[in-house]
Amino acid sequence: MRRPVPQREAFHVSPVPTITLALAGAAALLAPAALHSSPATASESRTAAAAAADGVTASELLAEVRDCTRISTGLYRTDQGKAATVPVCGTDEAVFWKADMDIDCDGRPGTYCNVRTDPHFSAATAFAQSDGRPLSSEQTPFIVVPAPSTLWDHRAHGVRGGSVAAVIHGGRVQYAVVGDTGPTGIIGEASYATAKGLGIDPHPQRGGVPSGVTYIVFKNSRVSPIEDSAAAEAAGERLAQAFVSGD
Repeated sequence: MRRPVPQREAFHVSPVPTITLALAGAAALLAPAALHSSPATASESRTAAAAAADGVTASELLAEVRDCTRISTGLYRTDQGKAATVPVCGTDEAVFWKADMDIDCDGRPGTYCNVRTDPHFSAATAFAQSDGRPLSSEQTPFIVVPAPSTLWDHRAHGVRGGSVAAVIHGGRVQYAVVGDTGPTGIIGEASYATAKGLGIDPHPQRGGVPSGVTYIVFKNSRVSPIEDSAAAEAAGERLAQAFVSGD
């Protein structure tokens, strides 16, 4: 569930369809925020240094999404009441956007995501696990896409529940799946587990970051079962490698 957070740092959007997204600080490591203790997720985050040894780095991914060919009909807000500044962009292989990160703590209740910790908690997610239960925000790294609208319909661009995403912040990469939908005019939200994997405070009320998060979703990809975070990590590595190498 989207939370009000402090004023976001908006990035410039050109009135023409092709724009350039800011990359400042993408290669620098961000010191992790102080996190309250929680169970480890199945998919651990990788710093840029670790990624350089065994996989695609944050800077490599960001270089591929420097230029934005807009596929949304307009721009999204990062929060209610904020100016609409965020386009959804596309390539042949992926869709992407740069925004904030608010914490989606919805889904199966747990120690850190429940009605006591989150006054806006919902025990449902748009996409369910293989056993029919809602996803666990604490255990499954997932991102939230805006619900389909005339602004943008993710389904028309090869994005659905279980699609593989690379989420980038502060030089770190966290692979995730599309697991929930949000308001039609707002973008920039991910699960507790996604935030934790990136070193971002995952608390449902005070957590998140106001800017600097890049979301890349690989078209026509899918993890099944959707809750298999190890499979999402493996698929993400493979798709990211193909994305940066042009294969």
